[in-house]
Amino acid sequence: MRKVGWLILLCFLFPSQLRGGEVRVFFSPRGGCEEAILAQLDGARRYIHVAMYAFTSRYLAQALVRARERGVEVKVVLDGSFQEESEYSKGDYLKRKGIPVKLVTPVVMRGMKVIKGLMHHKFAVIDHRVVITGSYNWTARAERVNYENLLIFVDSPGLAEAYEREFERLWK
Repeated sequence: MRKVGWLILLCFLFPSQLRGGEVRVFFSPRGGCEEAILAQLDGARRYIHVAMYAFTSRYLAQALVRARERGVEVKVVLDGSFQEESEYSKGDYLKRKGIPVKLVTPVVMRGMKVIKGLMHHKFAVIDHRVVITGSYNWTARAERVNYENLLIFVDSPGLAEAYEREFERLWK
């Protein structure tokens, strides 16, 4: 019932963006999330833009490198605090492989106090037609231990455009 409610909410909020597309739903642990993401990354032709809070998956990082090597534009936005605190974050690996990575740490000023937030997004946009989103961080724990959800919207250019605008906002 939860996934049906989530899809109904998305259709209500973004009716024109979802028209004509296909939605694929996955759950972890061990529900095929990583495999589904790999298939989309390996099928990219023009670009892959990723905004991810936690990114420690070796397999997904290697898929981004493969995409770059075949001429696909790849850009990644990561949460700055997670990148700095986790020795397993793939940000440095991606940079070494020539993939542009931007670290984002939201900061809000409340009087004289600085409050740091999280870049907590978990999404990717591929070729202006695929959106990958959900609670699923690109980590080994998300695939093998955590209870997570993953939605892949295929042939949804309107939804991809909305997510692409958010990615560009973060990138700037």
